[in-house]
Amino acid sequence: MDAAMRPLGRRAVEPVEDIEVDLLVEAIWRRYQYDFRDYSRASLLRRLQRAQSHFGYPHLSSLLDRILHDSGSLNVLIGFLTIQVSEMFRDPEYFRAIREQVIPHLRTWPSIKVWVAGCANGEEFYSLAILFREEGLEDRTLFYCTDINPSALAKAEAGVYEIERIAGFSRNYGEAGGKASLSEYYTANYGVARFDPTLRRRAVFADHNLASDAVFSEVQLVSSRNVLIYFDRALQDRALGLFAQSLPPGGFLGLGSKETVHFSAEVDSFAEFAPLEKIWRRTKHDVQEAALAE
Repeated sequence: MDAAMRPLGRRAVEPVEDIEVDLLVEAIWRRYQYDFRDYSRASLLRRLQRAQSHFGYPHLSSLLDRILHDSGSLNVLIGFLTIQVSEMFRDPEYFRAIREQVIPHLRTWPSIKVWVAGCANGEEFYSLAILFREEGLEDRTLFYCTDINPSALAKAEAGVYEIERIAGFSRNYGEAGGKASLSEYYTANYGVARFDPTLRRRAVFADHNLASDAVFSEVQLVSSRNVLIYFDRALQDRALGLFAQSLPPGGFLGLGSKETVHFSAEVDSFAEFAPLEKIWRRTKHDVQEAALAE
């Protein structure tokens, strides 16, 4: 046997599905510039398998062929790859902490910018918009609502939700310290609830990818809840780095109930503020800034 043809040694055989996932996410990145390469592999595989079933393909490789040659399928796939499950005032204690502990500090800024990163279908944004209106900060606050899913952004901007979800929204609103009735903020007809369009007059809805895009503005509050749990460690560090760059000293970061800055590359950029509610505050100096100062 020619030396060039001789195997160099045994190696573990990589599962076919792992190869298919690698090829798919690389193709999506190179073809459309949507970067899922550092998403949690187990979660990514489950979502791709759901998309595979939706399209009726026997293998993920068939999905690769569809995505490469039919750009119209991209939005459908993005819907499977991004999680759009939320509810208004989800984890009411988080919003109560924003109202009672964070808002007093935000009042000290003459103007306020809030970044809802991974806004999905808009439930988080409308929760904050209502809260800021009730606290008298609406007119000096600008909300940036970002997501990588264009369909989700369209739903968020529309502010229309199934009427059967409203009971849960209302319950959360009351537990979060709401000052009125949630019904004051929407009109119901034909089985849906349409939220007051004036709630979004201070909002900008835009495509932004935490995996590949840069910081776009200084903000005083970042609310990005239940997004990091779908990223691997490297992508979590990247996203937290963007949040740290966006926040001035004293700015606030709110994460989901299972998320943390502990053990991340940005651990020194934040100090615990309301630990039970997963709210951090941007420190005045992080390690990199201290090193530059020396």
